[in-house]
Amino acid sequence: MPFVLSMCVVSVEESASIAMPKNPAHTSSRPTIYDVAREAGVSKSLVSLVLNDSPLVSEPKRAAVKDAIARLGYRPSRAAATLATSRSRMVGLVIDDFQNPWFVALLNGVREVMGPEGFQVAVREHYQLGDRTMNAIEGFLDTQVDALLIAGEPRHRFDPPGIPTVLQGNRLHDIDGADRVAADEPLGVRLIMTHLRQRGHARIGHVTGVGGSAKVRLHAYLASMAATDGEPRYAGGGNETNEEGGYLGTLELLDRHPDVTAVFAANDTMALGARAALRERGLEVPTDVALAGYDDSLLAQARFLDLTTIDARGHDVGRACGEVLLRRLADPDKEPETLVIPTRLVVRSSTSGR
Repeated sequence: MPFVLSMCVVSVEESASIAMPKNPAHTSSRPTIYDVAREAGVSKSLVSLVLNDSPLVSEPKRAAVKDAIARLGYRPSRAAATLATSRSRMVGLVIDDFQNPWFVALLNGVREVMGPEGFQVAVREHYQLGDRTMNAIEGFLDTQVDALLIAGEPRHRFDPPGIPTVLQGNRLHDIDGADRVAADEPLGVRLIMTHLRQRGHARIGHVTGVGGSAKVRLHAYLASMAATDGEPRYAGGGNETNEEGGYLGTLELLDRHPDVTAVFAANDTMALGARAALRERGLEVPTDVALAGYDDSLLAQARFLDLTTIDARGHDVGRACGEVLLRRLADPDKEPETLVIPTRLVVRSSTSGR
């Protein structure tokens, strides 16, 4: 069931700013928004917010920008404003998988907050081109977006060069100075494990994969099993967290632990692959094996899966990411903040066999 996220492509390059003296009367060149930012000691993005009368700018910084505009005699031309808008009012969203519908909810939440402030959201994912990994973050840096929202694995350590950055979720590589917004993943795993035990399951298997969120969910699964002296049964640690990874991981799990009565997949997309593997082995859900996922994406709500899962609050997380990004754009020097959003259990028929 493919889902496609809309994509905005940034292609306009701004001309380089020209160093200006403080007194514009001594030169025929016109002061630029970069000159105002330098004069006021703030970022260009903050100057743009002041020019657009955004309420997110603190009064001291608003006054500093207005004073710089007055001293320089700066007047934004319509042509320059159009050029700036087509380039600098853009946020880059990095995701792992275009086919994972949870990112649709995340994107919609970000747009609801950023759109009214005049920002567009462009989406990229990492992908392979021959033997080379095309890194989405590097692509956004080439197009000079105003801010980054990283909701996928950075793939290597990344130090954003002065670009406001929010890290969504748990990732293998931290980013110094970035804000963080995440759903409470350990809570979600505890909820799903408690639910499965209440349904009479003790031999609970887990299908995991690569990435920071999968790692956090695996650790929470292991902690839950240890708390009840249960034997951990898990597989798939080297697989991608997509449908194919869920399918291969479940086959591996069944080969190692054919006695499992419940399978908890690291996300809903992997649960779809797990369902196919279970059916291939002659096991029906939920009669023979209960199946649970994580995210409460549109896949989980489809009649075919009707999947018990954890609501990872994609839309709410997206809105929170947008709000944090706006605060960061308004005050680039503020201390990084971390928001953790509670998760909740959603019970459907995939675990109702006992």
